[in-house]
Amino acid sequence: MEQTPLSLRLLLGLKLRSFRTERGLGLRDLAEATGLSVSYLSEIETGRKYPKLQKLLTLASSLGVSYEDLVSLRTDERLGPIGELLSSSFFREFPLELFRIEPEAVIQLMTEAPIEAGALLSALSEIARTYDLRVEHFLFAALRAYQQLLHNHFPEIEKAAENFLDRHGWRGRRSITAFELQRVLEEEHGFTIEEETLAGHPVLGDLRSVFVAGKKKRLLINGRLLPAQRAFLFGRELGYLNLGLAQRSTTSTQISVDTFSQVINDFKAAYFSGALLLQRELLGADLRDFFALPRWSAEDFAAILASYETTPETFFYRLSQLLPAQLGLEKLFFVRLSHRLGGAGIRLTKMLNMSQLPIPAGVEPQEHYCRRWPGSQLLLAGQPAEAGRLKAAIQRSFFLDGGGEYLQFSLARPLALAAGAHASVSLGVRLDQELKEKIAFWDDPGIERREVNTTCERCGLRDCLERAAPPTLREEEERQKERATALKILVESQSAAR
Repeated sequence: MEQTPLSLRLLLGLKLRSFRTERGLGLRDLAEATGLSVSYLSEIETGRKYPKLQKLLTLASSLGVSYEDLVSLRTDERLGPIGELLSSSFFREFPLELFRIEPEAVIQLMTEAPIEAGALLSALSEIARTYDLRVEHFLFAALRAYQQLLHNHFPEIEKAAENFLDRHGWRGRRSITAFELQRVLEEEHGFTIEEETLAGHPVLGDLRSVFVAGKKKRLLINGRLLPAQRAFLFGRELGYLNLGLAQRSTTSTQISVDTFSQVINDFKAAYFSGALLLQRELLGADLRDFFALPRWSAEDFAAILASYETTPETFFYRLSQLLPAQLGLEKLFFVRLSHRLGGAGIRLTKMLNMSQLPIPAGVEPQEHYCRRWPGSQLLLAGQPAEAGRLKAAIQRSFFLDGGGEYLQFSLARPLALAAGAHASVSLGVRLDQELKEKIAFWDDPGIERREVNTTCERCGLRDCLERAAPPTLREEEERQKERATALKILVESQSAAR
């Protein structure tokens, strides 16, 4: 097994190929000069092998370069951007293997045309700096792409959760309490759960939990959390333990992201918790019964959620995992919006998009999300009076810019750790023939149908009473189209006159 880091193997291969081609040598020519086989040299150039010292000296001598020039991390100006990529944290952490892409293949493509590849990498680097894109943005984007690739359903985690439920005699129970999960952490895994520190901390008082590793594992829980939020956090800790996940975040909300292993392990642990609290057989049966109703019922919908020890966010996110796998409803999106009472802004704080909608996401855009979405309407209508009280809504949302029509379910509630703030979660499912066969109330006349869009700045709807900002991006797009049309007409008229 090669012990040399992949980045060093690839960099050596890149430089070897560059020196060889600069001198007009083929692999066979270099093989004759060094006494090394063509296949071995090819493996070096593709990053699969890293030679011993004597062979490196032989290669350097045959190419007429110093040993230092061959093996150092320095690259010339032409190969500089590729060298920077190989030594970057992005290349070390981006999970190419998830998408069945060999890192060696990426570098080989780049070395075929190093000048053009370097220019492309420089352009991408400039874009990243302009939009303040950091490594964690790419890592989270990779995770979302991986979820979309597998329709956000991971059978191996489902099975691990069911095995845990079987061991504790909880399989088939609707409600597993935070107290029961806490007891497992304390009695079976030696955890100490402490609830006083975080709630009163002057800086970290908005965190839900902090994990402290060591011989005596400690979990600091914010004492202001609702029971359902505690249950999710305890379930997530059990996920790390039962799935054998070592690299992880120490806080409930990721303050810093170092590796993709951390990102995907956090996701897997959270998935495990959702599978514990919302068992797929039970929830799947509840959904099929509910979707068979001839009319939409907000009360029945809320009653399903109330029968489980879970939050609206976990409930809706769980639906995004089960609807594709159990009902074949794969074209869907999940969004979480937050709003502070009395403020004008609505923030998109979480999204999973498995639809065909161009919902702006990733780096937070300075745009105003559509106020016609049911989740936005719930937030702007005013905050429920009591913590934990829910508001539910449904809408047939027709996206104006070619996105099609979606049945959107939304719930809103106050935030436990942010005074005066509340959040909504929405799940939109494409209203196609598949949905019409699975959800009987899709054409309930009591469900409002509205034209919606993504953000105000991108929307061309002229008579929108809910508009929060002028359609600046849409108008700029229309101006560019107008200019292109005018230019085409001018060129055609001038050509005809000649």
